Amino acid sequence: MNILLTGANGYIGQRLLPLLVAAGHHIVCLVRDPRRFELSDSLRASVTVAEGDLLKPETLAALPLEIDAAYYLVHSMSGHDKDFFRLEQQSALNFRAYLDRTSARQVVYLSGIANDRALSVHLRSRKGVEKILGKGRVPLTVLRASIIIGSGSASFEIIRDLVEKLPVMITPRWLNSRCQPIGIRDVMHYLMAVLDNDACLGRSFDIGGPDVLTYRQMLLELAAARGYRRYIVTVPVLTPRLSSWWLFLVTRTTFSLAQSLVESLRNDTVATPKRSITAVVPHTCMSYRQAVDLAFQRIEQNEVVSSWSDALSSGVMPRNYMDHIRIPQYGLLQDRQTLRFTRDPQQVLQNVWSIGGERGWYKVDWLWRTRGLMDKMVGGVGLRRGRRSPTDLRAGDPLDFWRVLVADRAQGRLLLYAEMKLPGEAWLQFRLLPNPDGSHTLEQLAAFRPRGLAGRLYWYSLVPFHFIIFKGMIENIVHYSDSVPLPAVAAKQPA
Repeated sequence: MNILLTGANGYIGQRLLPLLVAAGHHIVCLVRDPRRFELSDSLRASVTVAEGDLLKPETLAALPLEIDAAYYLVHSMSGHDKDFFRLEQQSALNFRAYLDRTSARQVVYLSGIANDRALSVHLRSRKGVEKILGKGRVPLTVLRASIIIGSGSASFEIIRDLVEKLPVMITPRWLNSRCQPIGIRDVMHYLMAVLDNDACLGRSFDIGGPDVLTYRQMLLELAAARGYRRYIVTVPVLTPRLSSWWLFLVTRTTFSLAQSLVESLRNDTVATPKRSITAVVPHTCMSYRQAVDLAFQRIEQNEVVSSWSDALSSGVMPRNYMDHIRIPQYGLLQDRQTLRFTRDPQQVLQNVWSIGGERGWYKVDWLWRTRGLMDKMVGGVGLRRGRRSPTDLRAGDPLDFWRVLVADRAQGRLLLYAEMKLPGEAWLQFRLLPNPDGSHTLEQLAAFRPRGLAGRLYWYSLVPFHFIIFKGMIENIVHYSDSVPLPAVAAKQPA
């Protein structure tokens, strides 16, 4: 089949794409910026990348009309725009108008369980998208899920953060709301099983695992899986806003996502028997504990396929951020360090590729953590997003409070763009340069384009710290060895 996949570089889309290709389909991936959409060699022959923005209908005019089915995996859960409800509805309207011109026989939409009467704004928005897509010419199949548990999912990472960081939790009342968590592997199974399934056309299904749990029970169950003893005290005085700040400061989520989650978590999200998919797609889902164990197994094996923070809305970057792929030549304040070395250049390059996350930043990590905390306090992304993989980077990846613009191992170049709140724009670049005598030089460039007087004052106030950080940083990157950990890194333990 020819299948159009929206949200192809999101958490669900990145996992669904290889499954569709393995099933023999040809996929058209709709993305806003093809430059941040990387394909493995095994997928290239079966994938066409199409550029378009669902909020700009004129950009959809060139999309193919000869398609058999489409997946609509577009959500604004962590978007910063307060008018996201209207934007989600407009995206759905534009997509429906495009679909009505195609030969598609089915559109599949992954939504959220919304069976309560008083729904959160986000769950109301999901239902609104269902109604809009359902009025189109192309038959709609809706899969409604509750909390999705998998390595890299927002829900799993937030629960993990709370459990691993807080022996005692003072929590709001919404922790007693009920949900029906489902493993990401089971979500993938249903997304594949409903495709081209006549019994699923024009229908909505609730999908969920075998366990109906409160969020409190989910926290305690994950703690038990990790061998922790945790104590939870529920109090009625935490308002939604205070609860959002609590989640934001303790976990690696953004404040906008924390607000959205807190609002939505006040609703029970439990599947109803009348919308059960079991009769149409028989399948035994993993239990919550099995899904948690599998998620940690994937993390320990360095097999995290995608993360919630892969989406641009997990940070503060402009959507045209790939325009910053080259550091400007003028108007910059810079700190440039170089170091010549004779050891294996691939080991040094691997040290560069492993920067941040659990390994840290190779020099005075406490200063980096302090900067991350300061960023959190003013509503930034902070340092806790970590990284998708401890050893691998690709364009578009989040890396603590940076975003990867270029990750070219063949050319020995890594370019990061700052997503922290700054009075200007910042880049951090590493380049591995060969020398005529067979040795190599590592170049480390920190560049800042200040915005007004505040930007210049910011840079010059940090110059003393730059002298300590950047000189030691490049030295430690070059000399770091897994067998002889640096003192600043040795204290870190894998998650």
